[in-house]
Amino acid sequence: MFDQIKEDIKMVKMRDPAARSALEILLLYPGVKAVRMHRRAQFFHRHGLKWIARWISQRCVRKTGIEIHPAATIGKRLFIDHGVGVVIGETAQIGDDVTIYQGVTLGGTGKETGKRHPTIGNNVMIGAGAKVLGPFKVGDNSRIAAGAVVLDEVPPNATAVGVPATVVRLNGRRIYDALDQIHMPDPVTQRICELEYHIRCLEKLEETQDAAEQQDSSKHEKTTD
Repeated sequence: MFDQIKEDIKMVKMRDPAARSALEILLLYPGVKAVRMHRRAQFFHRHGLKWIARWISQRCVRKTGIEIHPAATIGKRLFIDHGVGVVIGETAQIGDDVTIYQGVTLGGTGKETGKRHPTIGNNVMIGAGAKVLGPFKVGDNSRIAAGAVVLDEVPPNATAVGVPATVVRLNGRRIYDALDQIHMPDPVTQRICELEYHIRCLEKLEETQDAAEQQDSSKHEKTTD
């Protein structure tokens, strides 16, 4: 237990430049407290004492604003920064060295049974307010941008941005010309533009056909005269 606490404190010092002392991290960081309480809750859950496990989990919510289901699987050195509003579902699995910011949800869509929450690989960063929903995997070393809504699998070494999330960088190479979280292509807007383009094409075709019919009509009248 003490080795885990030392590892947690060392991890926070490495990732948070605002951290000043080990005592501050141990007593005042809600993410560290939430992970410690989850370990206790998971212990009771594994041994069939699910009511006690759930009680610890809900007590953690009141103390930290972070809700982690006792059955969720969490790897080593999870860093929940700030943490308010973080929700981690029952069948979620989180690898090692993951960083999660405030407002993140690792949830389900409400349509699945059994495994219904995401699996997060190692060394993944999930930005503030992001929602990862469904029983798919987010690959190792991936990045989920703030506010993204991820509904499909994210490959390793990728960056996903937007609503719904789109992979914009893969293996260090930009898929789009610029990695811009504000001016990302909107699939709904793109579809509307495509429909407008097709409508304009049909209008031009109709105008061309009308002009051709008028020319044919004029030729026919001249021939008749």
